[in-house]
Amino acid sequence: MLVRILTAIVGLPLLILIVWLGGLPLAFCTWIISIIGMYEFYKAVSGGYKTIHCVGFMMEALLIYLLVFQPSSIITAVFEFLIFFFILLMFLVFGHSKYSVTDAAVTVFGFIYVGFLLSAVVVLRQEGIIFVWYAFIFAFASDTGAYFAGSAFGKHKLAPVLSPKKSIEGAVGGLLASAAVTVIYGLFVFNGADRAEVVVYMASFGIIGSVLAQLGDLTASSIKRSAGIKDYGSIFPGHGGVLDRFDSVLFTAPFALGGVYFLMLIF
Repeated sequence: MLVRILTAIVGLPLLILIVWLGGLPLAFCTWIISIIGMYEFYKAVSGGYKTIHCVGFMMEALLIYLLVFQPSSIITAVFEFLIFFFILLMFLVFGHSKYSVTDAAVTVFGFIYVGFLLSAVVVLRQEGIIFVWYAFIFAFASDTGAYFAGSAFGKHKLAPVLSPKKSIEGAVGGLLASAAVTVIYGLFVFNGADRAEVVVYMASFGIIGSVLAQLGDLTASSIKRSAGIKDYGSIFPGHGGVLDRFDSVLFTAPFALGGVYFLMLIF
């Protein structure tokens, strides 16, 4: 526990700084984290890194580049991704003795599951620094609330096979913590709007975000169980790998992005 706390003490200010800087620093760090996360995924699912997986890394690099320098170039993005799909086919044709359709599918899935979902953080930051924190509030508040509620009241298992330590009571605590923190933050962000409306929307926003955060956690656990591993890596002492730490954010970031667009229409 001490190691986890020390890692958080060091990591949280660094996260705040990178998000505050935004732009290229945030894009670069998102790319690095995505690449590490994708590598962890490929290694876990395929039993080791394979050359065909480099296509996923290239797709992520292109995605980050387009989000930063050509955010509205949909046609360019589609064309470029078709090229990468063609490259995957070439791996299957000329490397048919080494690579299978499963390897190609894992490559694409790893890109979508890790790189594509996490890239929503970059877009959120482009919409404004006040909005990007929603993705982390959902994940971290839910995780913290679930931990303390589960430790104090946990009796009924939530998913005994995937994650034996998680309880239904903890899950409810995560929902309430996420809702509460989201409401408090929402009242600050939308301080000129009707307070009753803000409370209702923010509470709903926080609850759904917590559900997705916990689903992201369970999804990562499911993949780990299938791969027969305890942690994806050890880059974060006490926390594990990138996917062990950011598994919830993978799900909350895209939701936060869609939710922010919705809230901007309302408020």
